[in-house]
Amino acid sequence: MDLGIAGKRALVCASSKGLGRGCAAALAAEGVNLVMNARGADALEETAAAIRAAHGVEVVTIAADITTEEGRTQVLAAAGDVDILVNNAGGPPPGMWTDWARDDFIAALDANMLAPIALIKALVPGMIDRGWGRVVNITSQSVKSPIPVLGLSNAARAGLTGYVAGTSRQVAGKGVVINNLLPGIHDTDRATALDGGVAKADGITPAEARTKREGTIPAGRYGTAAEFGAACAFLCSQYAGFIVGQNLLLDGGAVNATL
Repeated sequence: MDLGIAGKRALVCASSKGLGRGCAAALAAEGVNLVMNARGADALEETAAAIRAAHGVEVVTIAADITTEEGRTQVLAAAGDVDILVNNAGGPPPGMWTDWARDDFIAALDANMLAPIALIKALVPGMIDRGWGRVVNITSQSVKSPIPVLGLSNAARAGLTGYVAGTSRQVAGKGVVINNLLPGIHDTDRATALDGGVAKADGITPAEARTKREGTIPAGRYGTAAEFGAACAFLCSQYAGFIVGQNLLLDGGAVNATL
């Protein structure tokens, strides 16, 4: 299927590894030129080189922390006019409700709610002027089914979800489509770190912790960055114009809900 986005330009945040890299690679495979961002310059350049070699698209890299105002200024200056924005940032650390102070919530909101909103506000007006745009926010399955030890993430990502619900409906008539992708457990560094925490707490090996978590997923496995990226590319495609303000779960069936 030709997604109809060859020649478009996309900013993909936190795209040197994991789900962000999966999204960048899937868009590049459709002929989309990329502006890639991550904090680590070495990993970012390595990923960019691999995508250029595999797909022959233009790739611009900006090593910066997208969760800071300074980082966003750098990224936006290099990005220019983009047709596609993929918002992504690492999640806050796990813990218990008794652990978190105001500063912890502010940091979580800055990374996982306010940074995506700032990029939307900066880039969507240009999309409106050109009559076409796509925004995909990578959030979490926790906005559908909260994860107790990830309360900071639950709160910040739910806030972004509420913002998108209203904003997406205000810009859809201008040709700009905004949606959210809600990952469950995928085979990424984040999953490895969480498995390590469970292993330490339960006195088991990381492999045993992973097997235990896989047993909670009806699909019986972790998701892959490639299949997540393919879903992102579809939401950025010419076929997604009637999908507005939605929250698409990619969780292997882990969230047990009818709607």
